Formats: sequence, structure tokens, C-alpha cells
Amino acid sequence: KNRPNASGGVASAGPGPESTAASEPVVKLYYREEAVAEDVLNVDAWQDGAVLQIGDVKYKVERNPPAFTELQLPRYIMAGFPVCPKLSLEFGDPASSVFRWYKEAKAGAAEPEGGGPSSLSPSSPSAGWTETGVNERVYTPSNADIGLRLKLHCTPGNGQRFGPSRELESVCPVEAGPGTCTFDHRHLYTKKVTDDSLIRTVSYNLLADTYAQTEFSRSVLYPYCAPYALELDYRQNLIQKELTGYNADLICLQEVDRSVFTDSLVPALEAFGLEGVFRIKQHEGLATFYRKAKFTLLSQHDISFHEALESDPLHKELLEKLVLYPSAQERVLQRSSVLQVSVLQSTKDSSKRICVANTHLYWHPKGGYIRLIQMAVALAHIRHVSCDLYPDIPVIFCGDFNSTPSTGMYHFVVNGSIPEDHEDWASNGEEERCNMSLTHFFKLKSACGEPAYTNYVGGFHGCLDYIFIDLNALEVEQVIPLPSHEEVTTHQALPSVSHPSDHIALVCDLKWK
Repeated sequence: KNRPNASGGVASAGPGPESTAASEPVVKLYYREEAVAEDVLNVDAWQDGAVLQIGDVKYKVERNPPAFTELQLPRYIMAGFPVCPKLSLEFGDPASSVFRWYKEAKAGAAEPEGGGPSSLSPSSPSAGWTETGVNERVYTPSNADIGLRLKLHCTPGNGQRFGPSRELESVCPVEAGPGTCTFDHRHLYTKKVTDDSLIRTVSYNLLADTYAQTEFSRSVLYPYCAPYALELDYRQNLIQKELTGYNADLICLQEVDRSVFTDSLVPALEAFGLEGVFRIKQHEGLATFYRKAKFTLLSQHDISFHEALESDPLHKELLEKLVLYPSAQERVLQRSSVLQVSVLQSTKDSSKRICVANTHLYWHPKGGYIRLIQMAVALAHIRHVSCDLYPDIPVIFCGDFNSTPSTGMYHFVVNGSIPEDHEDWASNGEEERCNMSLTHFFKLKSACGEPAYTNYVGGFHGCLDYIFIDLNALEVEQVIPLPSHEEVTTHQALPSVSHPSDHIALVCDLKWK
């Protein structure tokens, strides 16, 4: 026989006298004041409003009430930076839930004197908490909050009813922020969400935590960056503020740690109306976010370059060319780079669809020919999606292409072809030379042009990131200016206390033709 199970919030009607060990307590389930027969199936027996009696104690049955399964506040909380709690809900959704933010009445006021137990319940405002007046999921502390801890009281809901409330207190008090950040001036251009005819697009390499916090990064790559500014909790504050302030419709990110995607980006961007998908590479991956009011996700077509090249008949011809150069072929097939492809449909006009591609090509300075081959695979795959699967849909191709405008890869993308005698075919020396001519049929251009640099570190600066757009269907309405050279170099190079990555985000408004 199934064991009765009142799933969810069971509220006791108050303790009664305990039954003696000798006699088993009476266990009865009542619905509308009638006893439910023992042979009724669980699924029918347990109804909202039923009453379970065990001995003299009565419990009200609620089936699947909304409940938080996870609730967390970030470790670093800074004035001027949005605090986006991480939360997971069962049988509910954040939009139907109720949030209330409190702050300490004064620093340390919630701590009882002498370290003894507090006589006040921590939830009562008199215990040193005052309401902030903010009743939304995201709270942005002000300078007046510096030195005070925050508390979040939330009640999960699903539109019909509410579940049991939970409370969370921040571990650390609100700290002062870093002052002006490199993106503050850029946000003046992106104060509002664009109208329906425009698509504000962002491409940004976030600098994965995996790479930011190695001994090599701290001492060799970014010795000029304050160690605390390389810490993930610190950088996440800046990344969340920067990305939410762009009010973008499409965001393509590279070097995204899986935990950063789920614990930081999803809650922050979801609170601002964006939904995202993730594709892992090895230690980190790619993320694409889109504004839910403007787009729905129709399908995903992600690939790993080396797997597609080896097994997809689409690249048979390219593979046949590469097989003639065994050492180059081996090198290409060792790389773990991936391509994320999402097909989105306009919520306002279902005939408008768009193919959004996002990638991070192989990084090595001598890997020019590898990037050329990865790009050829990417463009053939994107063509398949945007011509065969969804005929004639426009393409936006974002990413960190690890190629400056003078390289073969860039030439190939914007000119549609690359000759077999291009110097990049021998980018890693004669023994790995692999001469071949390649063509693709798109008409692509860099929406943000060719800035002096999109990556600025101690030993290198150059333009490596692009938002390539399909000229047949899209045009550029405006490009959001990059930070000034003075802003970028205030703390020598990137990353810094005022900039979370070694790359700079590209932001532009695109228009359907």
C-alpha cells in the first residue's frame, strides 16, 4: 500500500497530548469533513484543503505549494551595483513571488550586545532592520547603505497562491564601489530598451574565472591588477551591472564558467527580461541571451568544430583538402573550440526570424590557419541553418575571433574568399603549411568597424572581437562608443578595479532592412 505523503507545506493545527507508546495513534485523512476510504489512490486522496489527523494533531494538506529550493545572496555587495539573489523555485515563478528588502538600522545593530542570544526575533524590524521600500527581486544598494547588512524576505508564488516565506541575510555589509567604471559613460547611450524595429546586440569575452585566478594570471598576465579585482565575486558585480545597463536584446558571451552562467548571469539577466542558453567547451563555454519580450527561441544548432569536421558530410570537401596535410589536420582536430547557434523568432512578427551565432576561436598567435579552418566550418554550418533549415533568415555572428583585421580569417569573412597562397596557411611554419582556397556565400561586415583594440592587456592590444552582420538583411543604426583610451589605461591595462575583463564589450543597435 502506498504510504500517505502530504507533499509541500503542511501546517500543523497545534500540538495535542502525545499518544501512549502502547496504543498506535489514530491516523485518518478527511476531505470536506468526511473520512477518505483506505482504498482510494494517493493521487485522488490528497486534495488541497484535506485534513490529516495523527493522534490528536490535525494537519491541513496543501498539494505542491510554491517553494524555494535554493536561495542565496552574493558574497560581495557594493553600493551602486545590483544585488541579484540566486533562487530556484518549485511549483512557482519569480514573477509571481513577493520580495521585500531590509537593511540594518545601523551598522551592527542586529548583533546582540555581549554576544548572548538575542531576545528579539531576527525578523522583527525592531531587531535592527528597517524596510528599504524596494519590493522587487533585484536591489541596488546606495551609498547610504555602506557598512550595513541587507536582508531579503521572500514569499514564493505561482499566480494562484503563495508558499512558505524564507529570509536571507547578507554575510558581509555593503561595501563602497570602485567609483567610476569604464562602462558608466557607455550606459548613457543605452538607458532604455530599444523599440521593436531595432536589435541591440552585445558581444563580450568575460574572462573566465578558470583563467583569471591562476598564479600565472596574477603574476605574469595581469600583475598590474589588484588581486581582489581578479576575484570572481568582485568581477561578477561589475559584469552584472555592465550587462544589465546595456538594456540589450541579444547578448553573446564568451569565456563563461558554467557556475557563472547559472549562479550569476541567469538570475541577473532574467530579472531584466532576458533568457539564456549555454554551451560548454571544456572548462568554460559560450552563452547567448535574448530579450523575452522580443524573441522566442525556436531551435539550437550548436557544434564542436573538430567533431563536425570529422563526422558531418557538410564539411566533406574541406576535410578532403585537410587530409592532404596530416600534421595540420592533427592540430586542427585537437582543438576544443565550439560554435553556438540559436534561431530566434520575433514575438511581434512571426515571419521575422534570425540566426544568432556565437563563437570563440582558437587563441594561439601562430594558429592563423586553424582559425581559418574553424571559420570555414562555422560559415558552412551557419549557411546550413540559415538557408536549408530556415530559408533566407538573416545572420548575426558574434564572438572573440582572436584575429585582428589584418589576418586571413578577417579577410576571408568580409571578402567571401581566401586564396591558397595567403601567408596565414603557413602561420605555424612550413611543416604545418596547408594551402587551400576557401569561399563562402555570405555578405558579412563588422557592425562596429575595426576599433584600435577590443583586448587590452600588459603585453598586447588589438581588435579581436566582432559582431558580423548579414548585409542583405541588416544595417547598423548606431554603435555605442567604446571607453576612451584614458579610461582603459587609468589602471595601466585590463582587467582592473573598474573593468571586469581583459576584453571590451562591443555594443550596437541593428535594424532590419
